[in-house]
Amino acid sequence: MTYDFLIVGAGLFGSIFAHEAAKRGKRVLVVDKRAHVGGNIYTREVAGIQVHEYGAHIFHTSNERVWNYINRFAVFNRYTNAPLARYKDEVYNLPFNMNTFHAIWGVRTPEEARARIDQQIREAGIETPRNLEEQAIRLVGRDIYEKLVKGYTEKQWGKRADELPAFIIRRLPVRFVYDNNYFNDTCQGIPVGGYTRIIEKMLDGLEVRLETDFLKERQALSALAEKIVYTGMIDAWYDYCYGELEYRSLRFETQVLDMENYQGNAVVNYTEYEVPYTRIIEHKHFEFQCQSGTVNPRTVVTKEYPHVWRHGDEPYYPLNDEKNNAIYEKYRARAAQEKHVIFGGRLGLYRYFDMHQVVEAALDCAQRHL
Repeated sequence: MTYDFLIVGAGLFGSIFAHEAAKRGKRVLVVDKRAHVGGNIYTREVAGIQVHEYGAHIFHTSNERVWNYINRFAVFNRYTNAPLARYKDEVYNLPFNMNTFHAIWGVRTPEEARARIDQQIREAGIETPRNLEEQAIRLVGRDIYEKLVKGYTEKQWGKRADELPAFIIRRLPVRFVYDNNYFNDTCQGIPVGGYTRIIEKMLDGLEVRLETDFLKERQALSALAEKIVYTGMIDAWYDYCYGELEYRSLRFETQVLDMENYQGNAVVNYTEYEVPYTRIIEHKHFEFQCQSGTVNPRTVVTKEYPHVWRHGDEPYYPLNDEKNNAIYEKYRARAAQEKHVIFGGRLGLYRYFDMHQVVEAALDCAQRHL
């Protein structure tokens, strides 16, 4: 064996495990089928702007261990996620807060806002929600649901809201304060210079082979290492023997525009169903480039289109419904018997992770196996 560990996937999970293994003197090889490291948090510079190639990524956490760890590899700015929602010609603040309620109903106090929502919930008369639509109305009333939830959700999942299971929306953030901060976490920000630098620092000095498809070279690569850390699709590892797990995928359209400022905010959600994309990202606002005093005359925007995942597409969001979870459980049980393979990340565990959850899971995994 040439290596102690073969890491399949140079995303955040695989890179953290590789870094921790190397610190402990382990021999590590990292492979990735893409032409770059970083997985879905990959950023690249375009027109002097760090572009989030696979959608907006805002790091946020209340876990001090996670925050201290990730800050070893980057300096984070003080970016606060405060997305906007556009419905037809109307613009609202997210998450749902007093600014949102004032724009919808003209109310000024939390008491007035609560009364409006409670009245609409009573009028709906839904005791046991049978689908996502009924669940959302029971949480926030019909006005907010119709304008800010329904169309966006139907685009995101590719189904009518009354055809989606209620459990998809267990809660909706409703805050009776004038605060547009989307996250409740104590720490959040964007790494100055982009996320790719973080991964490059983690992998510094390690052997990394890009444009290497592990599943196509499985036999030869597996023979190189004592153990494998696999962050790809778990069903693909087992050649889909229990069936193919389902995902939602995304398509991105990115443009460089000859203007200083396109939409005035990093993220604007389009909640109207008739608009085919779910949001527009203006990347320069992640690093305050319109406020820095050094004006960049160009900007980069990305439109994000959800679409049905088909075999060969990039998998983004696991469809953790009852059917797919039952299939995954079969794969999980089989994976638990593996002595030389460690499954990790959102594809290996068939679970959606935020970045801070990936960091915590990777550190815990490294602690167990190293």
